[in-house]
Amino acid sequence: MERREEQPGAAGAGAAPALDFTVENVEKALHQLYYDPNIENKNLAQKWLMQAQASPQAWHFSWQLLQPDKVPEIQYFGASALHIKISRYWSDIPTDQYESLKAQLFTQITRFASGSKIVLTRLCVALASLALSMMPDAWPCAVADMVRLFQAEDSPVDSQGRCLALLELLTVLPEEFQTSRLPQYRKSLVRTSLAVECGAVFPLLEQLLQQPSSPSCVRQKVLKCFSSWVQLEVPLQDCEALIQAAFAALQDSELFDSSVEAIVNAISQPDAQRYVNTLLKLIPLVLGLQDQLRQAVQNGDMETSHGICRIAVALGENHSRALLDQVEHWQSFLALVNMIMFCTGIPGHFPVNETTSSLTLTFWYTLQDDILSFEAEKQAVYQQVYRPVYFQLVDVLLHKAQFPSDEEYGFWSSDEKEQFRIYRVDISDTLMYVYEMLGAELLSNLYDKLGRLLTSSEEPYSWQHTEALLYGFQSIAETIDVNYSDVVPGLIGLIPRISISNVQLADTVMFTIGALSEWLADHPVMINSVLPLVLHALGNPELSISSVSTLKKICRECKYDLPPYAANIVAVSQDVLMKQIHKTSQCMWLMQALGFLLSALQVEEILKNLHSLISPYIQQLEKLAEEIPNPSNKLAIVHILGLLSNLFTTLDVSHHEDDHEGSELRKLPVPQGPNPVVVVLQQVFQLIQKVLSKWLNDAQVVEAVCAIFEKSVKTLLDDFAPMVPQLCEMLGRMYSTIPQASALDLTRQLVHIFAHEPAHFPPIEALFLLVTSVTLTLFQQGQKPLAVIPAPQSLRPSA
Repeated sequence: MERREEQPGAAGAGAAPALDFTVENVEKALHQLYYDPNIENKNLAQKWLMQAQASPQAWHFSWQLLQPDKVPEIQYFGASALHIKISRYWSDIPTDQYESLKAQLFTQITRFASGSKIVLTRLCVALASLALSMMPDAWPCAVADMVRLFQAEDSPVDSQGRCLALLELLTVLPEEFQTSRLPQYRKSLVRTSLAVECGAVFPLLEQLLQQPSSPSCVRQKVLKCFSSWVQLEVPLQDCEALIQAAFAALQDSELFDSSVEAIVNAISQPDAQRYVNTLLKLIPLVLGLQDQLRQAVQNGDMETSHGICRIAVALGENHSRALLDQVEHWQSFLALVNMIMFCTGIPGHFPVNETTSSLTLTFWYTLQDDILSFEAEKQAVYQQVYRPVYFQLVDVLLHKAQFPSDEEYGFWSSDEKEQFRIYRVDISDTLMYVYEMLGAELLSNLYDKLGRLLTSSEEPYSWQHTEALLYGFQSIAETIDVNYSDVVPGLIGLIPRISISNVQLADTVMFTIGALSEWLADHPVMINSVLPLVLHALGNPELSISSVSTLKKICRECKYDLPPYAANIVAVSQDVLMKQIHKTSQCMWLMQALGFLLSALQVEEILKNLHSLISPYIQQLEKLAEEIPNPSNKLAIVHILGLLSNLFTTLDVSHHEDDHEGSELRKLPVPQGPNPVVVVLQQVFQLIQKVLSKWLNDAQVVEAVCAIFEKSVKTLLDDFAPMVPQLCEMLGRMYSTIPQASALDLTRQLVHIFAHEPAHFPPIEALFLLVTSVTLTLFQQGQKPLAVIPAPQSLRPSA
């Protein structure tokens, strides 16, 4: 290969002079990369070494770096450079040097069979890349030749070393194929060739795996090699003997992980469902692992239970349709389903005492989809078989969703709590999906259990059990229309009887009430049963998200039935806002809730409530407007402006957002006179201008001011008309002084809504012309309107 030194053009236009890439310089750069404490020097060395690997000189120095007197780090670089040259610069290699290169690689692999394992792997990857580039024409029996050469008795390496080197080579060959840069037409040819060549691989693997004399390290390598080859979509029936041997190897703790990986990869091939007879033979093998699974669970051996569960789920999830189709084998498949049920209900709390149950959730979706996809007659048969299974699944999932004791939960890390939260969301999604199969009977089932739990004096009360049942109800009610369910009235009646002494339970009670808000709108007589609970919870900072979001849902869905409760809701909300119980985002939600609530009142009532609600904030804003700008009063200003804009987002006395079909608009007369939001905006307009005068160069404050008007315009539409002239004038002054993106957005909104009305042409047209003129001037000067620019993201990939 040394001839390549004479062809510097192959290195590319940016390559350094040929003399730079000497063995000595490469070794110096590697020393710098590994040992120099200066990060800049390391980066320079890495860049130079990448150029070296791409240069024609790499053909020369690579072999020298592999000499026995070099350290493994240097040898590894030499092997990597060879791989890069072969995989990326194959077209540079003269065809008359193929055989020479192949022979040299075989020699090096044989030598490193008893040397550094990382160097051996890189050399194997290089030879694999060579084989893929030569197959099928230039090297038609590549794999068979590899097997023959490494089985030769005249090799200086002992038989075990040769065997391990061959297995390493055979393992990396399919992996290299998966990541190779072969053109598509070549990739197809090579895949076909490899599929034929597996006939030279599998008998060898079977022999090594089944030989009692094979050492553990060889058998483990065999399993990894098999795992690699099956990902080439080898016909499942060709893998039968090896899969059976892998099942037998599961009894050996040293081989367990490799066996699981091999079996799962074999079963999960997309093409495997064509081989139904082989799949049916696998079911007894999987069922035969049940004793080992139970033993592992009993001993707290999470790795073993996890591995066996992976195998059962791989078979069930990938092939449920094919196996359900075999009606005469329904009992064996049902046994597999029950085994997966055992994995779903594995004892312990996820993710602290067990990590297996989450693997099974997708299987239950798949099985249900497959059952419901059959024609009516077959579906009815399977519904009869599997409905009881899915009712059992609901019980199991609700048990798994239960919180541990308060004491135990207190010891969980924040990461464990977050994983458990996500796990419960997955359970919630599964329950919602299962409703499609079980229907109204599922809700009745949950209600009966909750009723017994809350009224029975025989069993000790468990808040965890209560919470889980409510969580199940909430999961379904959030996405399914339960308005016609005959158990919801009973559930609403039960909720006030729940003894709430725990934050998690209280949260779920709140979210359940929120999920039933549409039902409450149709049954307003029941509002008084649950509203006091929600208002009481508002005062608890630990229930901030659940209580505020639930109140917002009730105010949105039931607003026409809330006037009798309005004074109380406003008073409680004002109190918690003044006490600053909630974080900013929840304060904004609360204002939106109040906007919905006030929308259903008479105009005089709205104005009266608005006055008491926002007067304290207006007074605070007046004080802040007098102060010298600083970071702390900026936060307060943005917060107050945010509260106002969120209130005006939902305060809609003309009910533009209501669905007129079936809505309750008949209860309210069309409001006369100015819109309450417009009245308030006109009252505070001068104050807002004063705030702007001091903060005009702060994009965040300007954005908060513009948001008040933009959200009001979107909600009020034509009702906003009285504000148009003064707002256009203010926007024009703002944009002329310091152009900002938020002012442009608000201008666009005004033009969009009012440009079609002749009465508003003059102020809108004047503003549009001004904004256009200022913006064009800016762009001619090479500037852009100011905007809040996000912090630059790191160029480094996240860990």
